[in-house]
Amino acid sequence: MQSTTLSFANMHNHGELFANILRARRESFILRNRWDLPETMGMEFDQYDTPVSRWLAVHDGTGQVLAGVRLTPTTARCGIYSYMIRDAQRGLLESIPSDLLYGEAPVAEGVWEVTRGFVKADVPAAIRHKVRLQLVMQMLRTSREEGIRTMLALLPVGWHRWASRCRLDMRAAGREMDMGGILYQAVWIDFSTQLH
Repeated sequence: MQSTTLSFANMHNHGELFANILRARRESFILRNRWDLPETMGMEFDQYDTPVSRWLAVHDGTGQVLAGVRLTPTTARCGIYSYMIRDAQRGLLESIPSDLLYGEAPVAEGVWEVTRGFVKADVPAAIRHKVRLQLVMQMLRTSREEGIRTMLALLPVGWHRWASRCRLDMRAAGREMDMGGILYQAVWIDFSTQLH
């Protein structure tokens, strides 16, 4: 099992891995969760998949993706869009309630958003925790490389159960919301103590 952080600067070194992340996202969000999201050629994507983002994947040696997330700096701008959680708060996204956060969405250096997180449904139960832990370790490596102190994530409710097992400092950033039949919640993840 391997983990990789992709950017527009290095994705050419990783063959089909970026396309495989988008294919796994389609399987997780469009086919399994039945979300109405953009797709083409068997891949899910949206307006936040831009050169400022990073895509983390846990995968096997053949490039088969087991889990992944997308990271976007809160300082991102592309046309009218910034990042998903902030744009939802600003009322630009119909699928996410605008009152998802307790406070105002940040725009700050060192604060990044985590979205489109998944572990594929067909990952065996015996290794799911190992896959999740591998993804968290890649998030930690990427936070060091990018100078990320804090992440703002949109996660399924129940995040607190695995946060302690993965040794993550997490706290609620907003209310629980039903999104497509799944309860989600915005969550702060503090990486500042682990940047050294």
